[in-house]
Amino acid sequence: MTRFFISAGETSGDFHAATVVSELKLRFPNANISGIAGSQMQQQGCIPIHHMHELNVMGISDVLRSLSRIRMIEKSILTHCCEQKPDVAILVDFSSFHMRLGRKLRQQGIPVIHFIAPKLWAWGSWRVKKLQKSQDKLACILPFEVEWFQQHGIKHIEYVGNPSAIACQHGWSATEIKQRLHINTTQSLLALLPGSRPQEIKTHVPILADVLKKLQQHQPDLVCVIPIAPGIAMTDLDPLWHLGAIPIERTLEGYAMRADAAVAVSGTATLELALWNTPTILIYKAAPLMAFLARHLFKLGNVGLANIILDDQPVMPELLQDDCQPDKIIAQLLPLIRNEAPAQQQREAFIPLQRVLGQNRPASGVVDMVESLLKDAE
Repeated sequence: MTRFFISAGETSGDFHAATVVSELKLRFPNANISGIAGSQMQQQGCIPIHHMHELNVMGISDVLRSLSRIRMIEKSILTHCCEQKPDVAILVDFSSFHMRLGRKLRQQGIPVIHFIAPKLWAWGSWRVKKLQKSQDKLACILPFEVEWFQQHGIKHIEYVGNPSAIACQHGWSATEIKQRLHINTTQSLLALLPGSRPQEIKTHVPILADVLKKLQQHQPDLVCVIPIAPGIAMTDLDPLWHLGAIPIERTLEGYAMRADAAVAVSGTATLELALWNTPTILIYKAAPLMAFLARHLFKLGNVGLANIILDDQPVMPELLQDDCQPDKIIAQLLPLIRNEAPAQQQREAFIPLQRVLGQNRPASGVVDMVESLLKDAE
């Protein structure tokens, strides 16, 4: 029996890993697939050795408090893999934990694929040597990463496609989402995306609630929608519900956030919004220590993925740290809601994104890598 180990450490990784599990099941119907799994991976047939949420930590202080638990999970995984001897291990994103785990799995003779390359090109380039030791093949989801990693000594790297580029090609139109929400097509629809990690939500929800409250004074008929990712506690968003925001599940068939405007915490969601052609303000506020490290280590002019892909230009305004405050957000946001020139400029600038990212299915590319490693082992 062919055996695979696959691991994800947070909600987005669970989604991407689930697509790989599904593709593995198609090509290896009788395979045993186990790993660190979230709910989406389990739905596709992955047997959980540990639940993904056991690894879900945010920030240096949280990591330090959780260190002993994380080490115990790592030891448990290594024992499992030593006994089961998976033919290939696939480690999805979550690079700090997975680079260490990948190195130890390879020491057991298990070939390792890293899916979603760590963003060492932005900061942390000194970790390339660790990455070299922790994988046999590297599957990246941003086209420019191939050249960067090759120049830094990673030999077996491929661009397998971008998950967002595939997911965002279809889905609800701007009219359809308003119909789904039972609002008039002439009303402005604002999407607020407070992040997916607990600390991000805790930090940004009060800011976004203040933004919404003040916006409602400018535009009383404004409708606000909040996309809900799996694992998000609805009570954490209470300040937004009290202001009349409408929840919508990200997992609904056809989900596409083609709103009139959006405010989104930095992350994959901002790239999705750009691919949906939704004018967006990117925000982020980190703990002082994390912000200090980022200022000194980050090597690019912008943090948003769409901005970086578009020649590292601030197409999508970025309000970070001290600039991440309600009045500054509203000043940038009102012209987008009113469909003024800044909104049109963003939409035009977003057009090349789909062409640059292409139409390859990432899960298919990852499983091609799996088959290559199995062939090499014959």
